[in-house]
Amino acid sequence: MALKWYSVVIDCLDPQALARWWAEALEWKLVYDTPEEAVIVPPHLSEEPIADVSTWRQQGQGWVFVPVPEVKATKNRLHFDLAPHTSQDRQAEIDRLLRLGATRVNVGQDESAVTWAVLADPEGNEFCVLSSRDH
Repeated sequence: MALKWYSVVIDCLDPQALARWWAEALEWKLVYDTPEEAVIVPPHLSEEPIADVSTWRQQGQGWVFVPVPEVKATKNRLHFDLAPHTSQDRQAEIDRLLRLGATRVNVGQDESAVTWAVLADPEGNEFCVLSSRDH
C-alpha cells in the first residue's frame, strides 16, 4: 500500500485570510479557495495528476484551512518548525514574518537558552523558527 501524508488541516476563524498569510509567509501558492476551505501548496507541487506512485509520494504536503466558530484558547498540541537554509539570514526571516503579522510568544521557553524563536500567526497558532539548516 502507498499511503502518503497528504495534508495538514488547520482550524481557524478566517480560512481565506489565514491561508493567504501562510502562503505569503512560506512563499507557497493558494490553489483552492471557497467559503468552506482554502488550500495552499508548495510552489513546486504538481497540480496535475501523477500516475507514478513513487513520484506521487515524493510530492510535498498541502495545508487546508477550514472554518470553526471558536477562537484558539490554549497552546497548540502540534506546531510547525520552520528553518532557513544556512545561506539565509535567520533574523531577517524572523523580521519578515513579524512584518507580515506574526507575533513573538512565550510558551515556557527560556529565551537565553534556546536556539529557536517561538512566533504565532495572526490567529495565534504557535510555530518555531529554528536555527539555519542545510539538510
